[in-house]
Amino acid sequence: MAKKWISMVAAVTMLIFVLSACSGGSKTSNEGATPAAEPAPTGGAGAGSSTEQYGDTGGLKLPLVDKPTTIKFMLSSNSAKIGDDKLIVQELEKRTGIKVEFQTYSPQTYQDKLKVVVASGKLPDIFIGLKPAELKKIGQQKGVVAINEYADMLPNFSKLYLQENNWVIKSFGDEKGNIYTWPIYDLNRDVNHGFLYRKDIFDKNGIKEWTNTEEFYQALKKLKEIYPDSYPYASKGLANIFRDWSFGWGIGNGDNYPAYYDEKDGTWKYATVQPEHKDMLDFMKKLYNEGLMDPEFLTDTQDSWTTKMTTDKSFVTWDWIGRLDLFYNQVKDKNPDYDLRYANPVGPTGHVRTLPKVSDFSIAVANNKNKEAALKLLDYLTSPSGGELMTVGVEGVNFEWGQDGRPVYPELKDLPLVDIGVLEDRYGMWLEGAYLRPDKRSVYYKFSEKEQEAQDKIMKEDKREPMDPILNFTDDEISTLAELQTSLQKAAEEFNAKYILDKSYGDAQFENFKKQIAKQGLDDLMKIYNDAQKRYDAAK
Repeated sequence: MAKKWISMVAAVTMLIFVLSACSGGSKTSNEGATPAAEPAPTGGAGAGSSTEQYGDTGGLKLPLVDKPTTIKFMLSSNSAKIGDDKLIVQELEKRTGIKVEFQTYSPQTYQDKLKVVVASGKLPDIFIGLKPAELKKIGQQKGVVAINEYADMLPNFSKLYLQENNWVIKSFGDEKGNIYTWPIYDLNRDVNHGFLYRKDIFDKNGIKEWTNTEEFYQALKKLKEIYPDSYPYASKGLANIFRDWSFGWGIGNGDNYPAYYDEKDGTWKYATVQPEHKDMLDFMKKLYNEGLMDPEFLTDTQDSWTTKMTTDKSFVTWDWIGRLDLFYNQVKDKNPDYDLRYANPVGPTGHVRTLPKVSDFSIAVANNKNKEAALKLLDYLTSPSGGELMTVGVEGVNFEWGQDGRPVYPELKDLPLVDIGVLEDRYGMWLEGAYLRPDKRSVYYKFSEKEQEAQDKIMKEDKREPMDPILNFTDDEISTLAELQTSLQKAAEEFNAKYILDKSYGDAQFENFKKQIAKQGLDDLMKIYNDAQKRYDAAK
């Protein structure tokens, strides 16, 4: 779900058009509907529907409107056109009285299309994907809605983001306490990434899974002895390896890396100049020098890495838990004993990353005649009922509950795997930006035996780094951050690589690097973070 954001300069130019030409959605016919679900009512908005039959709406009364209303919703999708024939479009109209016209574009072209749409001033009723700073600028000029101003009609928004998670406004809102983005609640799995290892190879050679960093080193060393032509540890993450390993050294747990929050003294620091970071680099350097880490660990491609991890060239890596079954399915015909498993963390803390409970995809509502209907629609999608609809489906129409409490899709029974991509393509479910409170019974949270093992391994004792605060920066701070962050991170990554690859690098070079990066504005960067933290603390 990575985003290619529009530049700040472009955003300022766009504002002139946004303010002068914001427009509402137009009404369209219900052509092309199929019997995939009950047809939408034609006798009036939500005719024949009742709130109770759709489960927990969080206090919202259905239908949401008293006359037929069409809402244009612009978002990114890998699926084909989400038209009137899709179950979700039909069911939303049936329940809410709102016909949702999903305007979908591929992830590869979405940002370019969004840029054109924003510049035109013809904003769709709901859209996603602007950079937070740009969205705030448009909001402050009344181009999009300040959601908190309508909280009295939004019971789910109020409960989740004004009461239970009241930090959301101060983290995602502007300096006046207005929020223009609708968050997503409880999307992330508890454990989604970490170290992975070839259990079949470990078992075959009598090597136990490591429980600490020294045992990790000894395991790699033993593998190198048995397989001298191998490089036991392989990586495809390029420079992200430093971020991915940082959790285990206690110097990172958020999207701001290399900046991180140190809970011990309540201040923000820069990972690359910390003694813990040097300890991590020294450990990586030892692995590299002893042939235990693939020489291509900073440059390897996905295909090359895959080949190494599915043969006897490499046995340990860091990646997404979906890879556990994906790799097995790729090689099971040739190697039925292949067994990739989730491993214990590496590093003195023994921790992995904590993923956020609340996510921001910059989902915004245009300030036009349809704004209240659009806001209520988002609030319904944030309710347990709306979450079930968008991520599980409609019971008795496209799914039934299985004995394990998970949905079963009779129409899809012949498919080898029913994942969220299949559900998006077939029914219009799991559209990015339209799932606002995913149902934990969904297939996305149905873990395989290996994936469940990963959850249990970390969550049994909660081996996760504390979550960094989500800070809110002023316009001036954002401008300065934009100037400093890229150059400082580039300097840090270049030094990290040299430190590991050049045998002459050691204490003296590390101290010199700290002096050099300080001259490039590091103190100014960290002052911004710590000033923002003071405001965050004061707002508690």
